[in-house]
Amino acid sequence: MIRAALANAGLAATEVDLVEAHGTGTTLGDPIEAQALLATYGQERDPEQPLLVGSLKSNVGHTQAASGVAGVIKTVLAMRHGQVPPTLHVDRPSGHVDWESGALALATELQPWPRRGRPFRAGVSSFGLSGTNVHAILEQAPDPELPTAPTGGADPVVPWPLSARSPQALRELATRLRDRVATEPGISPLDVGLSLSRRSTFDCRTVLVGDRKELLAGLEKATDDPAGNVPRLADGRSVFVFPGQGSQWVGMGRLLLRESSVFAARLAECERALAPFVGGRWVMWWLVGGCSGVGSGGCGAAGVVGGDGVVGGGVAGFWGGAGCGGGAFAGGDCGGVCGRGVVVG
Repeated sequence: MIRAALANAGLAATEVDLVEAHGTGTTLGDPIEAQALLATYGQERDPEQPLLVGSLKSNVGHTQAASGVAGVIKTVLAMRHGQVPPTLHVDRPSGHVDWESGALALATELQPWPRRGRPFRAGVSSFGLSGTNVHAILEQAPDPELPTAPTGGADPVVPWPLSARSPQALRELATRLRDRVATEPGISPLDVGLSLSRRSTFDCRTVLVGDRKELLAGLEKATDDPAGNVPRLADGRSVFVFPGQGSQWVGMGRLLLRESSVFAARLAECERALAPFVGGRWVMWWLVGGCSGVGSGGCGAAGVVGGDGVVGGGVAGFWGGAGCGGGAFAGGDCGGVCGRGVVVG
């Protein structure tokens, strides 16, 4: 089995550094496994570069059906860190194994993975009670190519999301960010945007959009505003994306219907436009909890599609009334119907 795995990998036994053994610790199974490793990996090998052998079972015990994949995980992590983990509780090698018949060593101490001018490689063995046995050979993955910051030309336009617990805290955040970026020209706006996007989100928040010069100008204005208001740098149009069937839920839009006259008026307008095609007025019934999907309460596919479209149109009207008009519209299924309706309306 080991020789077949090596042949499939196109490798010689000496090109593998370590084996994560099945290693159950039994007086019968371990000697058989060790002799197989000595007869394959241990031959024609420099005694100064023996095959290292360990077993995760000395750390976590026998995980039964998961023991094979656990050995794979351990080996991948060992490669990633460039370290060979120790096998624990080994007082002395088994006397049932002829250790002098090949170049093999138990990894009983934490040690660096051997550097031999090629990728790290390891075999992982897993043996089943049913006789289903596996030996897989793993190779270190190449280092990923890290993206490089653009050089030359215009600075990229990036968003910087700012968030704080109060307007004053937002102003202080803008001040600290301005001072840091202004004094360190090597800081990438892309890196700053990525770091800011991973921060916690609080009630007071805004987003600056622009190139490096525009972002610094926006931060400068924010630091001069006692209320901590951060100006909007980009006047680009918004894009409305309407979801398709499956996005509905019982009572969707109910609170907005009560609290927004703009939403209610737009909703009624959309409902009147659809009523001749779907048979009467039913959206208000939807909003008070009558329909949550196809087949529920006789709502039917037309009800779901129409209800989603009407509520989406109402939400678009709500945002439009707040000064956030859509410059582009997209949607699938009933979302597409809604988007076309908003554009025509």
